Amino acid sequence: MGNFYLIILDGVGCGHQEDAHEYGDVGSNTLGHTVNQVKPELPNFEKLGLGNIIPLDTVPPVADALCAWGKMREVSPGKDSTTGHWEIAGIEMKKAFPTYPNGFPEDVLKAYSEGTGVEGVLANKPYSGTDVIRDFGDEHLKTGRPIVYTSADSVFQIATHTDITPLEKLYEWCQFARDNVMIDEHAVGRVIARPFAGKPGDYYRLSDHRKDFSVVPPEPNVLSELQKEGVKTYSVGKVIDLFGGVGFTQYRKTKNNAEGISQLLSMMSAVEDSFIFVNLIDTDQLFGHRGDPQGFAGSLEEFDRAIPAIINKLKDDDVLMITADHGNDPTTGSTDHAREFVPLLVYPKASASSADLSVRSSFRDVACSVMEFFNKNNAFNGTSFLKKD
Repeated sequence: MGNFYLIILDGVGCGHQEDAHEYGDVGSNTLGHTVNQVKPELPNFEKLGLGNIIPLDTVPPVADALCAWGKMREVSPGKDSTTGHWEIAGIEMKKAFPTYPNGFPEDVLKAYSEGTGVEGVLANKPYSGTDVIRDFGDEHLKTGRPIVYTSADSVFQIATHTDITPLEKLYEWCQFARDNVMIDEHAVGRVIARPFAGKPGDYYRLSDHRKDFSVVPPEPNVLSELQKEGVKTYSVGKVIDLFGGVGFTQYRKTKNNAEGISQLLSMMSAVEDSFIFVNLIDTDQLFGHRGDPQGFAGSLEEFDRAIPAIINKLKDDDVLMITADHGNDPTTGSTDHAREFVPLLVYPKASASSADLSVRSSFRDVACSVMEFFNKNNAFNGTSFLKKD
């Protein structure tokens, strides 16, 4: 059967969706704005056909693209990583995860404080992760109270300094919140441990030690269905966290995109007839959320340089798909995700139903394509973009 490689370039949207006004994201275009403003060199993306999807200043369209190309529309309510990855996995969400634009209610904070033994929390409002430790880090050092905050996404985030709270204790607090507090009507997509270090005036996040505690996804999903059929499934990067730690034969955590690419290339030499689900997070975590188009463009260039090595590792019966989970436009002044279409590249082009895959009606088309690739029954509401035998 070969291997199906699915690479998520986290946060690399390609223009606001028709419903972006409902999310405050009209005008967002992560890929277009970043490329057109910074003008990165992306020669390998050009060969794949990235410039065929939307106009890009330094990535012109090509007639002989190596990939089939298109873009996908998200239909599930929301614009967070869990929602995007779940829909890619075939899950049809009817109700959005809860969000807290005014902070968490008192009953949530009381349950959390009583259960963990902390005497109250700091912040309790939507915040940028770097800003919240800048503004509340000193008080946290004095009082020991954890910094609890959220964002436009469905997240309950806990930031603590490693000199005050050991990592394992922070993880315990997050697990308690996941299992006992953020449940039922408050079942957020993710509880996230956000450790930090440094001195007053110079705090910095320890992203390597971030840990996500996600809700377990409903079944059927592409992972559960493949495993039932005996197909091995692999996670590279944070994918395993977004699926509550279930659904994978093996996983490899990564600290950054360079390590993610390295782990992918290593895995490509070892696996057979398997599904490999990869998330490259730097574009989102390091640059989108921090409003850094230069860094974002540099991350795109880093992946561009890796494309030839990835292509060269593919066997004749393998399929490679490159897409994203949402937008995160670093040029708009917002530090939140954006409700955007996501790019779709499928290699080799001959494996796809047509060179121009147009606008797919749902991310679920990915799950349908994966099931068709492995010749398994499709349990999902969508349409495969692969060529039928």
